[in-house]
Amino acid sequence: MHIPPFLLQALVYLGAAVIAVPLFKRLGLGSVLGYLVAGLVIGPFGLKLIPDVESVLQISELGIVLLLFLVGLELNPSRLWEMRRTIFGLGGLQVLLTIAVVSSLTRLTNLPWSVCIVIGMAVSMSSTAISIQILNERSLLKTAAGQSAFSVALFQDLAVVPLMLILTLLGPDNANEPLFNWTKMATAVGLILGLILVGRFVLKPLLRVIAKTGMREIFIACALFLIVGSALLTASVGLSMALGSFLAGVLLADSEYRMELEVDIDPFKGLLLGLFFIAVGMSINVGLILKQPLLIISLALAAVAIKFAILRSLARLFKLCRADGWIFAIVISQIGEFAFVLTSVAQSEKVLSPDQGGLVNAVVAFSMLTTPLMMVLYSKFIAPKLSTNNGNREPEVFQETQPVIIAGVGRFGQIVARVLQAKAVPITLVDVDPNQLELLERFGWKTHYGDARRPDVLEAAGIHQAQLIVLAMDDINAVKETAEYIKEHFPKVKIIARARSRVQAFELIALQVTVVRETFESSLKAAHEALVAMGITDSEAQFSVQSFREHDEKMLTEMASKRDDQTKLIAAAERSRQELRRLLADETPNKTT
Repeated sequence: MHIPPFLLQALVYLGAAVIAVPLFKRLGLGSVLGYLVAGLVIGPFGLKLIPDVESVLQISELGIVLLLFLVGLELNPSRLWEMRRTIFGLGGLQVLLTIAVVSSLTRLTNLPWSVCIVIGMAVSMSSTAISIQILNERSLLKTAAGQSAFSVALFQDLAVVPLMLILTLLGPDNANEPLFNWTKMATAVGLILGLILVGRFVLKPLLRVIAKTGMREIFIACALFLIVGSALLTASVGLSMALGSFLAGVLLADSEYRMELEVDIDPFKGLLLGLFFIAVGMSINVGLILKQPLLIISLALAAVAIKFAILRSLARLFKLCRADGWIFAIVISQIGEFAFVLTSVAQSEKVLSPDQGGLVNAVVAFSMLTTPLMMVLYSKFIAPKLSTNNGNREPEVFQETQPVIIAGVGRFGQIVARVLQAKAVPITLVDVDPNQLELLERFGWKTHYGDARRPDVLEAAGIHQAQLIVLAMDDINAVKETAEYIKEHFPKVKIIARARSRVQAFELIALQVTVVRETFESSLKAAHEALVAMGITDSEAQFSVQSFREHDEKMLTEMASKRDDQTKLIAAAERSRQELRRLLADETPNKTT
């Protein structure tokens, strides 16, 4: 029987990840290092189970594309504008200072200036994939350190294009070329503006149409189409694919489909990003390292140390606290995957020789191994001292999480939301009906598309940080399923659940959640008006309605325990009616039983 080679390769990748990653996580070394070592073992310089690294790298780059899209979803345009100081200030200084310092130090070895500048450019790049993965694993992405690291990584993505243009001028055949190719620059700017316009006027209506089909697989296919399409468009004009997908994410960050996109894309991102790290591990030229181990290890450690020192200085300049400064400097101290791109261009332009390019790539790959190890050392030896010696430092700044989630924003959910908003209580609104979301958006509501029955949607909505969730969906089965899941996995979160009938209330009471019957209060109000219309005084009518409310709520709890026995339930209902007649017949506003 012939077995397709790609199936065998897939089995090797999955097996390597399944073995290495849990092992390294258990040892406290993190998943990234586990992926890198797995790639090193199965690659052409290890057991040679996978000989072709380039094809794997090309496919796995989709992991970075999806990662940047998800990051973009967390940053709406207004938030991005707020970060302009760290993106262009902190990020710009990091790139320029690193190029200047590394180029000057490299020049001491008597290498040509052109080669020194290329090395400086390569060292200035960091690995977005590694840094964000480590920050995500440790829930640090939304801290001041995480946001600063992301800002620098984003600027590096933006800087790749001008750096590549400069590289083309350093080659011996391009000495007389103009400094900038204005046509390429104009095309790139035009494409970005075009993506913004398309995102504003086309993406949301398109997703709305797809969501109305109710087919989740088509919604996922549409999302992947948008991400890959935007990535390929930016790549076609010389920009990075990651930048295109990031822009697509930013443009959808304030849409009602943000959470659904996040939970649908995340599994693909995780698998492809793991494949990327494996491919990087496979690309490490162990043979070259074994030939010149001291040289490559020394150069990698020196590059990381220089970059770390620059980043720590910038952290102090931009007033990051000590702990944030350490984390910020560690997570982007490695040399990133774009360094491979820059060295490739430099070789094609004859600025670097093949031997020099191979040496730089080996240093880059080895430097990626240092970041997970540095984070382990920081956690074990530095963080405890910082917490002991700096007990008065300011708490880390997280993006605001909403304490209340309202699932279902029909008539019932809207009234709850309006009252909470009037009292300035922050809320997250989730609904699975795109027509309802479209209507609410016209009235200025900030809503999110997603099915609250799905655990990943609840987690994206912030159930881990929530204090209360209001289950206001029409579907009682959806309400019950969601309540059961939350009671089991998030017992500290308070639940208020909507019931449309007495039977539904019985089922929800059994789950020990707070039940609100949809028509109960309005019916009592109607009963009050009916009594007054029949000549009963207003005070006596109010008293009778209040007595009925107390009696009915007591009986509701009692009858809920008998809901499975129809005979007992009917008997309890008859007894309740008789007690209620006696209660209301005997009561007056000045007399209680």
